[in-house]
Amino acid sequence: QVQLVESGGGSTQAGGSLRLSCTASGYTATFYCMGWFRQAPGKEREGVASIDTFGTANIDDSVKGRFTISKDNAKNSLYLQMNSLKPEDTAMYYCASSRGRYCTGTYSYWGQGTQVTVSS
Repeated sequence: QVQLVESGGGSTQAGGSLRLSCTASGYTATFYCMGWFRQAPGKEREGVASIDTFGTANIDDSVKGRFTISKDNAKNSLYLQMNSLKPEDTAMYYCASSRGRYCTGTYSYWGQGTQVTVSS
């Protein structure tokens, strides 16, 4: 059974930093494309960042220069380093993984989410 478990969310003030982690079990998720998504109250879920088998990362323009995605194959884990956080970054953050080596926007597995709250 595949599971993705996120951690690292919390509350911080604007300008602060948080590091999200996502640990996978049930298959070698880091061998495939993995990504981070977020959903704020009343808004649709949006992609934040993704990273493919080869380590090529794609960062959404809204967080580019502030967020960094990375993975640790040995730990089968995905990370999202979030710096210079803004109140508009407040959302539930979800980890997702796929069965494809390249990121095509299709994900097969999702975590339960971790809440990030940024106050002004």
